[in-house]
Amino acid sequence: MKPPTQHRALFSRPREALAQLDARERERLWRWGLRVVGRARAEMAALIALFVIGLGLWAFLELAEMVEDAGGRGLDQRILMWLRPHDDLSRPIGPWWLNEAMADITSLGGIAVLGLFALIAAGFLLMRRRPGSVLRLIAALVGGVVLSEGLKDIFERDRPAAVFRTVETLNASFPSGHALLSTVFYLTLAVMIARSLERRRLKAYVVGAGVALALLVGISRVYLGAHWASDVLAGWSVGATWAMALWLVSHLAERAMGARAERRQTIHRPVPR
Repeated sequence: MKPPTQHRALFSRPREALAQLDARERERLWRWGLRVVGRARAEMAALIALFVIGLGLWAFLELAEMVEDAGGRGLDQRILMWLRPHDDLSRPIGPWWLNEAMADITSLGGIAVLGLFALIAAGFLLMRRRPGSVLRLIAALVGGVVLSEGLKDIFERDRPAAVFRTVETLNASFPSGHALLSTVFYLTLAVMIARSLERRRLKAYVVGAGVALALLVGISRVYLGAHWASDVLAGWSVGATWAMALWLVSHLAERAMGARAERRQTIHRPVPR
């Protein structure tokens, strides 16, 4: 993006050029600078999203290879046994209330709870007249379910033995559906909320809270014996990849619409006489 033609002297003689500008020209130059900074931030955000997508895909492929290799399952078994130090293998490490707390936390990644939260969030977004965000939230959750069930059918990995499990389970183990869906939903919702905030500290807090919820749900699945550790890591990887891919598509679409609107304004702008 080039600066206005009459302002290019600022880069060669900044003090003299600034002294010659009137208030209107300074305001135009300031707005141009803000647009440059905004686009630079947008490009950095897109690069970060691409990095997360690439890292998530790489991590999932590595974990999938480890799951297929019988020798790579030893770490999962050691982690599970470390969480069961008692003779009674159905009793996890820690006080009794920790098991109850983990059972409550794990429900935050269940499809019923996430569906309820999604309905509440969709209603709020519709009242704010943001149908695009509603569609993105629905795509995130529905796509996450499809990915979870599809990958489970492909790998068909057995869960830990029933003696380790303190919660009921339904289908295959790899990847963890709770970890995947909670990562997709809470990360997508956190990014939506963060974009409506101005202060960086608030943005970081909201995104950090979304990440923390996804981490807690995944940890609870291993603690309760419902999944192997690699299942949860795979769920986090796929969930983050899907959430960032949706954000990137939405970001590029918004940029294209903004550029189109800017071109229309330039075309229809009256020529000064």
